[in-house]
Amino acid sequence: MTAIGPLSGNGLGRSALHRVSARTKLIGLVVFVVIVVATPREWFPAFALYAALIATVLIVARVSPVMILRRSLIEVPFLVFALLMPFIAQGPRTQVLGLSLSIAGLWGAWGLLVKATLAVLASIALVSTTEPRRIVLALESFRLPRELVSIMAFMLRYLDLIVDESARMRTARTARGFTPTGPRSWRIIGSGVGALFVRSHARGERVHLAMLSRGYAEVREP
Repeated sequence: MTAIGPLSGNGLGRSALHRVSARTKLIGLVVFVVIVVATPREWFPAFALYAALIATVLIVARVSPVMILRRSLIEVPFLVFALLMPFIAQGPRTQVLGLSLSIAGLWGAWGLLVKATLAVLASIALVSTTEPRRIVLALESFRLPRELVSIMAFMLRYLDLIVDESARMRTARTARGFTPTGPRSWRIIGSGVGALFVRSHARGERVHLAMLSRGYAEVREP
């Protein structure tokens, strides 16, 4: 088994979905996403059914709207690209609110947005009802490459350290009177992100050396 240390609590509540095995939920997630992606974008009733199903799952799992919104921010790049598609796509165009939009781009934006949103919401349902440690162990039981599982395990184990380091750096900036007030503050923020990356890399090197000194060696498949 991959060694995974105790993780900080994520505030998960308890519901029937929390008691379902991580393996079952992972399989369900993959099957659901494959079905959603394979559904033609013109099948509006099917997408309405998928949305109702995910909404029911999130309600049963007692996931708060604030958590859903916060974790949905990962979809922002897809949203931006979807909004641009009607303007940059080629082909016949139509007028919408005085704007000339590509018909193919509108269809493409709809398909991308609805499928990405459903996939993100399904993923939120999984991570909101399953401890990260259980997800990693379930992936390991599916015989994923050991290197990949180990990377995920150590990422989860040391993520709290990086978050704490970022919080200390933010506190230090605030103590020195720094307040983000527009583009002029971007340089300082960028420097902070760079410093956090360097510190995280250095910490990772120290952890790796400590592991090697204690006899750690990843078992490779023959």
